[in-house]
Amino acid sequence: MNDFKDKVVYQIYPKSFMDSNGDGFGDLKGVTAKLDYLADLGVDYLWLTPFFPSPQRDNGYDVADYRAVDPRYGTMEDLEELIREADRRGIGLMLDMVFNHTSTEHEWFKKALAGDKKYQDYYIFKDGTPDCYPTNWVSKFGGPAWEYVPCLGKWYLHLYDVMQADLNWENPAVREEMADILRFWKAKGIKGFRFDVINVISKPEVYEDDFEGDGRRFYTDGRNVHKYLKELVAAGGIDGMITVGEMSSTTLENCIGYTAEGNHELTMCFNFHHLKVDYKNGQKWELMQPDHMALKKLFQTWQEGMQAHGGWNALFWCNHDQPRAVSRFGSDTTYWKESAEMLAAAIHFMRGTPYIYQGEELGMTNPHFTSIDQYRDVESRNYYKILRQQDKSEAETLDIIAQRSRDDSRTPMQWNSSENAGFTTGTPWIGLVDNYKAINAAAEVDDPDSVRSFYKMLVHLRKTHKVISEGKIEFLYPDNADLLAYRRYGAEDGEELLVLCNLTEHEVPYDLPEGWAGAEKLLGNYPDRNDALRPYECLILTRA
Repeated sequence: MNDFKDKVVYQIYPKSFMDSNGDGFGDLKGVTAKLDYLADLGVDYLWLTPFFPSPQRDNGYDVADYRAVDPRYGTMEDLEELIREADRRGIGLMLDMVFNHTSTEHEWFKKALAGDKKYQDYYIFKDGTPDCYPTNWVSKFGGPAWEYVPCLGKWYLHLYDVMQADLNWENPAVREEMADILRFWKAKGIKGFRFDVINVISKPEVYEDDFEGDGRRFYTDGRNVHKYLKELVAAGGIDGMITVGEMSSTTLENCIGYTAEGNHELTMCFNFHHLKVDYKNGQKWELMQPDHMALKKLFQTWQEGMQAHGGWNALFWCNHDQPRAVSRFGSDTTYWKESAEMLAAAIHFMRGTPYIYQGEELGMTNPHFTSIDQYRDVESRNYYKILRQQDKSEAETLDIIAQRSRDDSRTPMQWNSSENAGFTTGTPWIGLVDNYKAINAAAEVDDPDSVRSFYKMLVHLRKTHKVISEGKIEFLYPDNADLLAYRRYGAEDGEELLVLCNLTEHEVPYDLPEGWAGAEKLLGNYPDRNDALRPYECLILTRA
């Protein structure tokens, strides 16, 4: 189980990665065509977001068939070729399993709607009348979490989109279906799994109104979730494989339970608390500047807390659901390169497994769309309506959407400066970021001073310095909001690292801790050393 600690995972959103046939839609052959690029970067695993048949209501997270490939992405033969070619380069594939819900287009749900009692028990149906919701819970995408089916006289639960019906994990037949799906893909040569919102699968015994929130406290890290995960891992035959759980609104205590080695649940967890430090009053759709002190405290709490109890973190800034980090926590103008590299160093030297989201290694930015018509994301389009109904102006609403939309990270990968950034010869399914002529892979691959070369070095250092993958962590300067600083130590070879990151665009003076004055520079994003950390500077020192 420990052989994953020096590994790096690269996330691919296939729809936007590379289009091989000119239909404007990324596909599996496109991923295969770029394997040499990924092997050169040095990554060990590719996490592919869902490519299963889907009505694409939620960009594939509404699965209609867990054991097939959506024709838009290619064929099963294309996937098998990708597995073989990746394996030949020493890269394993991780699949994204959406096990909390299915699309309402899934055959199970269709059978349920047709009156099949067996399949009605695969989902969470409640008897009722159209004028009375079973509970007042709110969907994560806005609006009620229940939908009425007149022909059945029943409501079904959907914590997400109305076309994403929640599965009933209390039913052992559902749990066996999920395990069988894992066995199917493992037999195909898949090396790991990412589990979407897996900590919300266990619902309460009694469904009741929530007068303190939106309902999530009744199902988040629910009563049977650890039991179900243990069972899934054992029955699916995936114990010892690399696995990561996406944890919605979770707790440190639960993530220790999910990832502690002896529990045989998951390898690591995504938690999102550090990505809410710019949520005003805790609300995603209310803007504020990132609270650096809160960010530092969260990093320290989770890093040192998971360390103390044998848990393991997934390290990330970006994914397909989050805005681009350089636009959010750095500068996508004046200090674009400096902040992109600092943000990378800040997490890659922490205790855990780093995830690189496609284009992050290039310093890709938010697109800054100016019209709601440019967005494809169901959540963004829903919240555009909600924000306008709250009497926010058109300009204010679009500014919020531009900074918060999941589409910020879903624009096409920027391969070169040609038309459509080399992503497609057709019309892209979503618009491009207009800076692709300057920020692209072709411009960065052979440039030793590029953001990509910096990322390549980070991947290399994790594999060659045991203190990064195996060492302990201690956070320093807790009262300095501008300075993220920590020490890595405790590896067998005795090496220690000091990581200093300026989170701001102004200079930050610093004093080295005792014993570090003569330490050697391992890495930095400025060519020389200075008495103060310059805008978004990172400096990593090493000593034996």
